[in-house]
Amino acid sequence: MKFFILTRKKLILIAGCVCAGLLSAIFSLNGLGVFASGSKDKKIPIYRVDKKEKVVSISFDAAWGNEQTQTLLDILKEHNIKSTFFLVGMWVDKYPESVKAIFDGGHDVGNHSNTHPHLPQAQRDKIKSEIDDCNNKIEKITGKRPILFRPPYGDYNNAVVEVTNELNMHCIQWDVDSLDWKDPSADEMVKRIKSKIKPGSIILMHNGAKNTPEALPRILDMIKEEGYSVVPISEIIYKENYTIQHDGTQIPAQT
Repeated sequence: MKFFILTRKKLILIAGCVCAGLLSAIFSLNGLGVFASGSKDKKIPIYRVDKKEKVVSISFDAAWGNEQTQTLLDILKEHNIKSTFFLVGMWVDKYPESVKAIFDGGHDVGNHSNTHPHLPQAQRDKIKSEIDDCNNKIEKITGKRPILFRPPYGDYNNAVVEVTNELNMHCIQWDVDSLDWKDPSADEMVKRIKSKIKPGSIILMHNGAKNTPEALPRILDMIKEEGYSVVPISEIIYKENYTIQHDGTQIPAQT
């Protein structure tokens, strides 16, 4: 059997380590990280826009299938609504005719990366190539280079936001998730969006979710009944002279 003699110096060292561990745990539980003071430097995408008027934006992420895209475009056209579609480069390769239909319909064509990776795990040059490659593909079809970028999975870090801004683009998230990807009923989607929208909201939907085509006309009717108008994200955001609050709200700079 071995015995360890704890000197006063060792006891102080152990106590210090325990305290450091407790502090680290506390910071982690609060989502602050060990170096909480660095949180003030966190870069935030645009989740919603500070608006006085009752206006919102609807966005669709397109990464995989394409069976419902034209149906959604027909519904939007019937309601005279322009929205925003965030397209993955691989999807653009497969469905160039749909890319053109989206653009010709007057909708924003946004960038959703080239291969839909987890970008915070990538180096800055990889982040840039993911955005640039998708931009090139979209521009080749539409003649217009996207100015809006939505990170895959809504997953970002400072580098993702910084590289997006360096490319003269706006990094876009959402503040209202329809959860259509979980296949809720049309009723559930309408109720959820109605309970969460406010002036300047950005709504997240998907082009391939099971019940989205059924829910979309009712969502558009509900939004209108609530006194809101719908515009593309490019029209709801401020392009310059703005700041982004800690909760992702984009606000115009004070003049």
